[in-house]
Amino acid sequence: MLTKIGGAESIRNHAKNFLVIAAFFAFGFAGAPENAWAAAVIGEPAPAFTGTDSRSRSVSLEDFRGSIVVLEWTNHDCPFVRRHYESGNMQKLQRQAEERGIVWLSIVSSAPGEQGFLNGKQADELTSRRGAAPRAVILDPSGDIGRTYAAKTTPHMFVVDAAGTLVYMGAIDDQPRNMGADPARARNYVRDTIEALAADQPVPTPISQPYGCSIKYRS
Repeated sequence: MLTKIGGAESIRNHAKNFLVIAAFFAFGFAGAPENAWAAAVIGEPAPAFTGTDSRSRSVSLEDFRGSIVVLEWTNHDCPFVRRHYESGNMQKLQRQAEERGIVWLSIVSSAPGEQGFLNGKQADELTSRRGAAPRAVILDPSGDIGRTYAAKTTPHMFVVDAAGTLVYMGAIDDQPRNMGADPARARNYVRDTIEALAADQPVPTPISQPYGCSIKYRS
């Protein structure tokens, strides 16, 4: 089954031990609101949200209850994001997720006039041009969804299990340096999480330090 996670209590304890440290480093990196991070806690229900996607459709996390959901904060102008898309790494992972029936939502929290901002037409053209395969691209120009999750960087990844529990948050992989990094040879934390859920095993790394460009929230 994909709906269970072995050792849920262990995951919670692990998260509490490391959450403050991870948040400290991440805030220094990206400057999210001071108390926003408390809303997203490993082993607890993922924060609910409703947004509008690139095709003007309403999209809620609750719509996908019963499915694993991957949340990817993205900014197409960020060099770290470009590394994963220009290598084909992100698209490959999106397709692998879709083949397993996993819902992949890309979220753009850049404010109007800031790096990475897109309107719906631009977002759809970008998805087509780079061969991406998210279930939807959610546009979050107010930053409300991003701040709810204390998303700090692009990319910043979150995984929600089929029961609606947050089971992973952090970096996409273990190669934060942009120069010389090879996504194909990296340890991919999102893939590890998906594989663990599929095998009904504990998520090996529930929290990691996110890296990338700071999200360009509205001031």
